[in-house]
Amino acid sequence: MKNMRRGDRAGERIRPASVAGKFYPGDARELARDIAGMIHSEKPDSPVRGIIAPHAGYPYSGPTAALAYAKLAQAAYDVVVVVAPSHREFFEGVSVYDGDAYATPLGSIPVDADLRAALCAAAPFVRSSPKGHGPEHAVEVHLPFLQSLIGKFSLLPLVVGHQTPETCYGLGEALGTVLRGRNALLVASTDLSHFHADTEAREIDSVMLGDVEAFDPRALMAHIADGSAEACGGGPAVAVMTALKVLGASRFEVAGYATSGDVTGDRGRVVGYMSAVAY
Repeated sequence: MKNMRRGDRAGERIRPASVAGKFYPGDARELARDIAGMIHSEKPDSPVRGIIAPHAGYPYSGPTAALAYAKLAQAAYDVVVVVAPSHREFFEGVSVYDGDAYATPLGSIPVDADLRAALCAAAPFVRSSPKGHGPEHAVEVHLPFLQSLIGKFSLLPLVVGHQTPETCYGLGEALGTVLRGRNALLVASTDLSHFHADTEAREIDSVMLGDVEAFDPRALMAHIADGSAEACGGGPAVAVMTALKVLGASRFEVAGYATSGDVTGDRGRVVGYMSAVAY
């Protein structure tokens, strides 16, 4: 693919930053400064096991995402699994990036090749592929937060194509199996309702907030299916919640909620943003 480049080592394939300078600053110093300005660090009483956070441009959803990422202060993980929707390509199943690393202005993050192989073996609908990893923003926008807060880690970037219940539950179960015993953080990437009036958006989004607080992925999948909840990454959220249940997480807490209207002042057509933390 045109937006894949060679790395410093012979034959290394690095997925370069696709939306730097668009969704977030392209200059490393400015980016680090912006993230530091959004993070008000606090160390939680229990280790963070997972996060659900939005993936819009930082001026819109960054402060909401930061309310969850702030909980990672002083945390360390060997691997971070980011599960995101595909906005630009339609495909069945799940695509895990088949290259060596993802890059942002803050540096490159190596893809965990062993974990990729284990997941593909555990779930035949997960394929090592560049699909969904081109000019897609839904994985990338989370990475500068992670780089700023937890430093070095390996990455398993997953993009879900057709968000069927079978795919989402199956991915969650498979992740629960391959991550058992690993010091891992799971991140689900999603915005909520799109282009409703602010009051209507808040009513619709309250359904997903309730399902997340209840730590009920099956209720969330049902509400996405019947239209009472809206989320472009609803399937990834279901997969991450399912995996966290398998891995023994005990609870989810909503850390923040806002709409784009809170930023722009336009309450006529808004996008909803939520962040939540699992322990």
